[in-house]
Amino acid sequence: MRAMVLFEPQKPLIESDIPVPSLAAGEVLVQVEACAVCRTDLHIVDGELPNPKLPLVPGHEIVGRVAALGSNARRFAVGDRVGIPWVAWTCGECEYCRNDQENLCEFGRFTGYSIDGGYAEFCTADERFCVNIPDLYKDVEAAPLLCAGLIGFRSYRKTGDAKRVGIFGFGAAAHLIIQVAVYEGKEVHVFTRSNEGQDFAKSLGARWVGDSEHVPANSLDAAIIFAPAGALVPRALQSVRKGGVVVCGGIHMSDIPQFPYDILWGERVLCSVANLTRNDAEEFMRIAPKVPVRASFEVFPLCEANSALTRLRAGQLQGAAVLKL
Repeated sequence: MRAMVLFEPQKPLIESDIPVPSLAAGEVLVQVEACAVCRTDLHIVDGELPNPKLPLVPGHEIVGRVAALGSNARRFAVGDRVGIPWVAWTCGECEYCRNDQENLCEFGRFTGYSIDGGYAEFCTADERFCVNIPDLYKDVEAAPLLCAGLIGFRSYRKTGDAKRVGIFGFGAAAHLIIQVAVYEGKEVHVFTRSNEGQDFAKSLGARWVGDSEHVPANSLDAAIIFAPAGALVPRALQSVRKGGVVVCGGIHMSDIPQFPYDILWGERVLCSVANLTRNDAEEFMRIAPKVPVRASFEVFPLCEANSALTRLRAGQLQGAAVLKL
């Protein structure tokens, strides 16, 4: 099968002909129809996330059709459409798994990082961690929902009952989650340097747009940082009221600079989001068609995965990139 393979971090992916993966018990073989390109893929390729499986087929926002079933796989039938997200497997036995925190599993495996992902014609997945795709969405429309949507949704839910929500960075996750926030009646403030991003945010219902140099003093109930820039953390803390929360929504972020204690004082909360749970996926896939959440994306053929990553790295995408097979 055709695949785009990472043989060494900080090097381009190489188009390769590799064997179709074999099935283990409880797994499904999926013929990939579309796979979105995530910033986490970029962090892996650029060597910012340590110890990936090598060689590696990246990609964890996968939509495809079940082509074959492993032994004891009964949840889906051949021909069913499924989504495959970032979390590929958890142990079910560690302290975190036993306390409904499978996203923090000590032994978790991750699609397109510790196991091969969707930059290929076929991939395998543990059927328990696959998600049903709402009929409303075509394959290329659904792919960005499977990480940008899911991790964005988990980040958004951590803001609780906040009425005024700030979003720092306006890429793949932010443009999906603002739609949920507006649907739920939230007042959204978007901080992004890009004029195109500011216009895009306005078109999706942002109450206010600007760059992070114009952070309002203590006017927000909560803020979500999607940009992988640690320097935004102090600015976001300055933007939320006492008792407010700042959520860091990325798997990787540059170092956070030193900041004065008084911008954290007042029972402000700073937290990160790590991975996601199956419940996150199911809840998001229930609400997405009601909004309806619509992804903005640009389609690339599989062989142009490096071009899609380059565009993402340079901030030249409005929304997401999707590889269509």
